[in-house]
Amino acid sequence: MKDDMIHSEAAHEERLDSRSDYRLLHSQLEELLKEETFYVSAMSNASALLMESLPDLNWAGFYLMKDAQLVVGPFQGRPACIHIPLGKGVCGHAAEKDQTTVVPDVHSFPGHIACDSASRSEIVIPLHDPREHVTAVLDIDSPVPDRFSREDREGLETFAAILEQRIRFR
Repeated sequence: MKDDMIHSEAAHEERLDSRSDYRLLHSQLEELLKEETFYVSAMSNASALLMESLPDLNWAGFYLMKDAQLVVGPFQGRPACIHIPLGKGVCGHAAEKDQTTVVPDVHSFPGHIACDSASRSEIVIPLHDPREHVTAVLDIDSPVPDRFSREDREGLETFAAILEQRIRFR
């Protein structure tokens, strides 16, 4: 996956999650996926796992590709925007460019779609089908500015890769 990181590493010196925390999160996801790999169930549990495991989040979930746009899928948090056109907002940008996008201040992101005015930072990671087409995005929002570090990005990209390998869309 390409990296489109708009972010400052210095802001994360006091709040680094250990790699072992992400290893634990990955093993918990693997365990959840042993029981059910149907995308609705898998993404529902994955979003709940993220909300329960990572600090300072106010939204974690998925947007799914449908009719050349993103449509809200399983999530945890406040009600969300239902449709997002490709290229619009952070999710549409990440899906269209097929790259992880980390935004430290969503209010300064051109074309940001404010589904929740409390959100201040965001990370969006594309998920792919077996033919490498973007089929969904993992979207995580925080009320804390500059919440997502390089370590978070790497850990969450691995989380998304586990989902890509294991979920079934039929």
